[in-house]
Amino acid sequence: MTHAAHARYEAVGAGPGRLAAELRAGRMVWRREMLHFVRDRTGTLVALLQPLLFLFVLGVGLGRLFAGTGGGSATDYLTFLFPGVLVMAAQPAAISVGASIVWDRESGFLREMLVAPVRRGTLLAGKCLGGATVATCQGTVVLAGAGLIHIPYDPALFALLLAELALTALAMTVLGAVVAVVIRRARTFTMVLSVLMTPLIFLSGLMFPVAAMPAWMSWLTPADPLTYAVDAMRRTVNAYRPVRGTSALFEPVSWAGLRPSPVLELAVVAAFTAVALAIAARRFARTG
Repeated sequence: MTHAAHARYEAVGAGPGRLAAELRAGRMVWRREMLHFVRDRTGTLVALLQPLLFLFVLGVGLGRLFAGTGGGSATDYLTFLFPGVLVMAAQPAAISVGASIVWDRESGFLREMLVAPVRRGTLLAGKCLGGATVATCQGTVVLAGAGLIHIPYDPALFALLLAELALTALAMTVLGAVVAVVIRRARTFTMVLSVLMTPLIFLSGLMFPVAAMPAWMSWLTPADPLTYAVDAMRRTVNAYRPVRGTSALFEPVSWAGLRPSPVLELAVVAAFTAVALAIAARRFARTG
């Protein structure tokens, strides 16, 4: 924050006026992210195309393969895959927030934002919440097609999945922000984030159960926050099915033989998000 901006910030005071200013600034940054989402209809459709093709083309093919090898029915595999597809649908919008931070820095727009008499952490939180909201909206579109793979349209199920998806989207958004406040060049940011997200996605058990992974790989899955997000959503979906899947596909994640509850798994994701946001905000506050 520049000296003039710091002086204006201190002039607001420490009472309700400062809090109102912080909330107003955060809301404006959040609104900017939402406006980008509403105006970029083509980008939204393209981002949704990949997870839908993944579910209804690759998923159907792999489901028949699993059924042929005795690993469960094709419907079981599609149900197993569905939570991962929700995460895939949310991922582009979530990580695009990090890209926007890098682009805003290169274009000079970020410097204009930083002279505002508000905390820089407020601006970062507004961007992360905006990206998470957009990501959740995109995941909701995929969620609306749940009935096509015989997942019941239950209001309680949808409410739980939306809450879990929103938390997962925020975790991915914050992760992208952490990378963005460290990496200053757009090209380098894209490469680093791609290298980082690819193992996180596949180690989460998105496509295949963790139990089917090699021993050396399964040891890495507990360190992946997406593992707990995907598993919690998968167990939520399975709990609301008329006939629950009992194949190895639905084997819960375990810690040395102990199976954490979905609530504990979501708590792990929330803790990761809080720590990552604190790190990003601290680094973002040093941005010049």
